[in-house]
Amino acid sequence: MDVNDNAPVFQQPLYQASVLENSQPGTFVVKSYSASVAENNKPGSSVISVRARDPDWRQNGTVFYSLLSGEISGVPVSSFLSMNGDTGVIHAVRSFDYEQFRSFKVHVVARDNGSPPLSSNVTVSVLITDENDNSPQILYPAPTGNSFMTEMVPKAAHAGSLVSKVIAVDADSGQNAWLSYQIVKSTDPGLFTIGLHSGEIRVQRDISESDAMKQNLVISVKDNGQPSLSTTCAVYLLISDNLAEVPQLKDMSYEESNSKLTSYLIIALVSVSTFFLTFIILIVALRFCRRRKPRLLFDGAVAIPSAYFPPNYAEVEGTGTLRSSYNYDAYLTTGSRTSDFKFARSYNDVTMPADQTLKRSPNETCINDIRAGPFPEGQSEVSFMAFIS
Repeated sequence: MDVNDNAPVFQQPLYQASVLENSQPGTFVVKSYSASVAENNKPGSSVISVRARDPDWRQNGTVFYSLLSGEISGVPVSSFLSMNGDTGVIHAVRSFDYEQFRSFKVHVVARDNGSPPLSSNVTVSVLITDENDNSPQILYPAPTGNSFMTEMVPKAAHAGSLVSKVIAVDADSGQNAWLSYQIVKSTDPGLFTIGLHSGEIRVQRDISESDAMKQNLVISVKDNGQPSLSTTCAVYLLISDNLAEVPQLKDMSYEESNSKLTSYLIIALVSVSTFFLTFIILIVALRFCRRRKPRLLFDGAVAIPSAYFPPNYAEVEGTGTLRSSYNYDAYLTTGSRTSDFKFARSYNDVTMPADQTLKRSPNETCINDIRAGPFPEGQSEVSFMAFIS
């Protein structure tokens, strides 16, 4: 019967292992593991896989893995790494930052399932590699609030004279922290130059009387990472030999901000003017369209649908109603909006034959009976007809 007399032994290929003394031939025993992880990794990503072998049989040779409890800079190991007890795969619990932790070590225990259980330990060193995730930081000149720093340049300065220096640092390491300097904007191009890697600002040519007294340089500082990151700063230079002239000069930083504010105001004014003109054009167009529409009532003849007049007359011969081919329109004469007269005209050119007449309804009074009189005293037939209408 098998006895649990062998402890698990960590193993991996020879080119990755440190061999212990007195190890069995063909067995490469590992003293420690080393893993590299790029910063800003995703939580849950695999860091490294460890493997241990136990020559015992069945449960005596079954191996389980675990991380020894401990702390890394006062933080529990469980906040950094986790381990799969069956496979030996170590996972990252959180994203690593090279600027906070560049390397740390943990201890892994491999324990068999025998009785009593036997175990072995191994050290795992985790190295965090740098990524270009930090932009250069300007140390000088460093603006504080709304104030700015101005360098004095003598008028007698010759070509090659040192004027100022831009100092910047990068929190990254290696080539990610290699910085280069460049002038991207200047008041007088060609008057000043800057060292590509030193950041030193020098006079490129002799200063003449025609050069502006106030010089503003915009410096770009770029690192050598992939992709590269950059930042900019402003350097204010004053070409003068007399310090008494300095208080009489305006703040150059305020002038720059005022120019930006002026641009914003111009854009806003153009936008409001465009909107106002568009609104005026729309109003004028709407009024013009309304004047072009035909009026419902106007001076002259206006057609009124024939349905306005109810059919109160019947034919002498026929079904008792006018044929559908007789349609009538009424017209109002000039100034007839308040008139009570209505004149009807047929749409159909065919008129009623002379030998036919209309029947009178029992509840209607014939116009001929009214015309027969007698009329009230002082009224003629025409005026009385107007009154009846």
